Amino acid sequence: THCITVILLTFQTNIVTELKNWKLNLIQHHKLQMRQEKEKHTAHVKQLQNEVENLKELLHTYEISIGRKDEVVITNLSKALEKQKERVELMRRFTLWRIQHMKAKQEECSIRMADKHFQTALMKKVWAAWRSVCEERWKNNVAKACQLRAEDVCVQLTNDYEAKIAELTATVEQARAEILRLHSERDQYEDTMKKAFMRGVCALNLEAMTMFQSK
Repeated sequence: THCITVILLTFQTNIVTELKNWKLNLIQHHKLQMRQEKEKHTAHVKQLQNEVENLKELLHTYEISIGRKDEVVITNLSKALEKQKERVELMRRFTLWRIQHMKAKQEECSIRMADKHFQTALMKKVWAAWRSVCEERWKNNVAKACQLRAEDVCVQLTNDYEAKIAELTATVEQARAEILRLHSERDQYEDTMKKAFMRGVCALNLEAMTMFQSK
């Protein structure tokens, strides 16, 4: 019984340790992914900032060129500037989409983690219920076994005591028979002594009478 309890405790400890390790590994993996995505996002934002700075410099150059060149150059620069603006707008939209995608991915990962945590908690509850049922059954089996053993011991003790009582009863009967025999022998001995004493008295009386008569 003690071995089974130790095995169950060891098995439960191993399961809890494995779940904790799995949870820690999952959290570390999630943190690593988040850090990598954040680094990517930071690098991308930095790249966009560099491009914006370059565009600002280009815009400044265009503004200087506009002041120096004719209408054709101004038109070409304006078209180029519009293209750059469109590109910046596209990059801005792409960045917003990427941020929303990352948020959705984070929410999905959080939902998965919450679901796994719920499943783990449910498994713990099921394990605790199963263990409680097993312990209750084990206690009932042990109680029944102890009761049967106690009944067997009581029956054995009753038989032993009855045999001992019968033996002592036989011994008492033998002692009583021996006492009766000794009483009978004593009565016979007393009767024999009385008879012998009476014979001795009679013999003394006859001898005394004979002596008196002779005198």
